[in-house]
Amino acid sequence: MSAQTTTGEDRMPMTVEVRLFAILRERYGSGALQLELPHGATVAEALAGLSKIDPLGELLGRLPVRMAVNRDYATVETVLQPSDELALIPPVSGGAPAGLREADAGFAPHVEVTEDPLSAERVARRVADPRAGAIVTFQGVTREVALLVYEAYVEMARERIARILLECMAEHELCAAAAEHRVGEVPLGEPSVIVCASAPHREQAFAGARKAIDRIKAEAPIWKSEHTAGAPGRWVAGNEPPL
Repeated sequence: MSAQTTTGEDRMPMTVEVRLFAILRERYGSGALQLELPHGATVAEALAGLSKIDPLGELLGRLPVRMAVNRDYATVETVLQPSDELALIPPVSGGAPAGLREADAGFAPHVEVTEDPLSAERVARRVADPRAGAIVTFQGVTREVALLVYEAYVEMARERIARILLECMAEHELCAAAAEHRVGEVPLGEPSVIVCASAPHREQAFAGARKAIDRIKAEAPIWKSEHTAGAPGRWVAGNEPPL
């Protein structure tokens, strides 16, 4: 299915891929569509074209969304190129930065977004380091409901979490950091996210792990719906990711 916006006969058409997630995907009935736009159109023009497609128009009129172009957050002024991937990011539930020591610049934090069950012991092993005097592990587990179902923009989530961990390593002088997030069904009591941080001292490890999980919940394009017996799933209200 495609939609077309025109702002002048002298602008040649181009096609961009649009990705939809969570409530947008559910209501539209598909996770992707192709949108035809004038060459050099902006994200704002793409949103105008999408607003003409039912039921996206009604949702976009009342739902705060962020936009991502080629898996990086963008603004409405961002200019699109042919074959770009534009993703609409509804409120989320849930290079090396300046200050990273040269010795650590080549270290890639362990990041996984997977349907498989998570293991705190396995993730903690990823941050073992002879310089570390402390390892802190955080687990977020399903509570109060029978089942949580997570959905993610997996490619972007991995990249965003890796960036968050690198920045936390620099800010809190961590030896290493790792994070895994589960997607799909997560039953009551099982972990949906695990973050581990190692550092020379416990204050650094605690602060780094806390900052990492707070930012992952605020910035990673991951959504969850709650499921109770005999009731349809309900998307959990979340936060708008920061630009």
